[in-house]
Amino acid sequence: MRNPYRKLKTLHLAGQFVQHMVPMHTLRLLVVSAFTGCSLFAQQGFDPKALDPKTDPCNDFYQYVCGNWLVNNPIPADQASWGRFNQLHERNQKILRDILETSSAKINRSAVEQKIGDYFSSCMDEKAIDAKGAAPLKPYLADIQAIADKKALTDEIIKLHMQGVYPFFTVSSGQDVKDATEVIAQVDQGGIGLPERDYYFKDDPKSVELRKQYVAHVQKMFELLGEKPDVAASKAKTVMAIETALAKGSLDVTSRRDPEKIYHRMPVKELADMNPSIAWDKYLPAISAPVKTLNVAVPEFFKQLETQIKEVSLEDWKVYMTWHLVHSAAPILPQAFVSENFEFYGKALTGTKELRPRWKRCVQYTDADLGEALGQKYVELTFGEKGKEKTLAMVKALEAALQRDINQLDWMTPTTKKRALEKLHAIANKIGFPEKWRDYSGLDIKKGDALGNSFRSNTFEFKRQIAKIGKPVDKKEWYMTPPTVNAYYDPQMNNINFPAGILQPPFYDSSLDDAINYGAIGAVIGHELTHGFDDEGGRFDAKGNLDNWWTEADAKAFEERTSCVAKQYSEYNATPDLKLNGKLTLGENVADNGGLRIAYMALMDTIAGKTLPKVDGFTPEQRLFLGWGQIWCQNQTEKVRRMYAQTDPHSPGQWRVNGTVSNMPEFQKAFACKVGQPMVRADKACRVW
Repeated sequence: MRNPYRKLKTLHLAGQFVQHMVPMHTLRLLVVSAFTGCSLFAQQGFDPKALDPKTDPCNDFYQYVCGNWLVNNPIPADQASWGRFNQLHERNQKILRDILETSSAKINRSAVEQKIGDYFSSCMDEKAIDAKGAAPLKPYLADIQAIADKKALTDEIIKLHMQGVYPFFTVSSGQDVKDATEVIAQVDQGGIGLPERDYYFKDDPKSVELRKQYVAHVQKMFELLGEKPDVAASKAKTVMAIETALAKGSLDVTSRRDPEKIYHRMPVKELADMNPSIAWDKYLPAISAPVKTLNVAVPEFFKQLETQIKEVSLEDWKVYMTWHLVHSAAPILPQAFVSENFEFYGKALTGTKELRPRWKRCVQYTDADLGEALGQKYVELTFGEKGKEKTLAMVKALEAALQRDINQLDWMTPTTKKRALEKLHAIANKIGFPEKWRDYSGLDIKKGDALGNSFRSNTFEFKRQIAKIGKPVDKKEWYMTPPTVNAYYDPQMNNINFPAGILQPPFYDSSLDDAINYGAIGAVIGHELTHGFDDEGGRFDAKGNLDNWWTEADAKAFEERTSCVAKQYSEYNATPDLKLNGKLTLGENVADNGGLRIAYMALMDTIAGKTLPKVDGFTPEQRLFLGWGQIWCQNQTEKVRRMYAQTDPHSPGQWRVNGTVSNMPEFQKAFACKVGQPMVRADKACRVW
């Protein structure tokens, strides 16, 4: 179960997963090794052939650094977005597939091999899944139909939530944002099938058309359950009406970036008073969370939910719950359901042309539900101590550069600088994989029971999350699996996390010079460190508490600088007719700008006093920027760019590159850019860190 409250500040969104819209409880990010030199990883960290020498780097650095790569790497038919992250992910999936196929076929297997092998082989047995049809869903559908009155809704919500199906609302555990030592229960908005609440209300032609396609998709799913077209059409309209009403009470994705707006700790009785139609005195004990207080992330949502429960008929609620059950299970149901799921969430929503091969989807689902079991086998095969040592050495260099940067700031007072340095020095560094592997012994994986394995995995994770309530915070826990091609900063834990999956080319290449590596993985490390001081992370103190440690003057100066960044990126286009949301992407843009700047500082420290020759015709300073630029080369469908503009806090690769370097005099000096050229913002340049 994905925790909707944990404010992880990631480097990148795993776009290829969004295209198939796997239910949120099974969503993870990407995928493997580090610094090993293993022949499995042939991709180089920097590719001179990817450059477009016809373009002046001072006019469009992204086109210059990625131009030929963009031409030679069209989007594969089973993807909506294709970039350097995706290339690494695809190579790594093949390694995971080999691990899973080997685990499936072995006779004398370990407990870990049995679970991951049988989960994968059951998922791959499409013939058996198709033969069963929708029969595995019948007991769950019967439970919904058996609801006698609205008082019994709570009982069914309990069952569905424990299976990882989330109609009505979501529930999880999480650190109290104002007391990071305490794990509390948290309830939040939920129960919609479109990516974000604004999808229900935007009135531009493309949004209106997408809603029509969504309703048509829901209708077809009901038809696959056996309903006649006219009945299915009526039920689809019912689902859309209920979800639209729930969306009205929900917070939009940009507002949710403010931690104060999703923190309302209150007694359970107060929640029960605003939403009495849910029997909270029954629900919470039934899920093993008999708490007296909890965080109600969006109170207005639960007020709206109460209104809807009263106004909507019981039969319509049954229709709504049926939809969410089949929607959640769709990826592991017979091919007709899988194909229809892809028709909307793949083709209509993101512009993907073809469904990914089944083995890729089954690797993904295994990583999602048994990530640390699969991760153990992966790490055994690929990751060594040298990788961890080299990463930590670079982290230390970046931390030293950030410390110097903070000390040199002319807009921050000594009082706030002291608190900032306290926070920097308290950041913990987690590299590669967990110190202690997750115990899956309580999870029953049965060969030949694909849907059951998925639901039991959801229940296992649900119980694991809820069991944290009232327990000490586990600061060693990871929220990404080891093969993930990503990284994150956690403001409540105050740590940075680099799974083994990202610590290889193009992010780190031991065969290349320091300049390229500082521009790539160095800037990535700097990006995550800077998240501790962006407009969200900067509101948490060294201990992970939401606490205002800024003086009034410093807070005002910070706001002026971040407003500059928000305004800058709001001027960029996501699609020809759609601008980026500079407020939604603010934290990531601040981290990109700060991360690359401190990577530059760290490189200058590393090569200080040395006279280094040009490599491939470029100086070390130029190669740092080339290393940065090439990790963001990407092609995307227009539909997915449109979706990301509404939901993703990260800017497209083009603007992550050009937006950042255009603010840096260091870049302009390295490439001899002149005032008036596009990559020189001059008096409009933005700088926070």
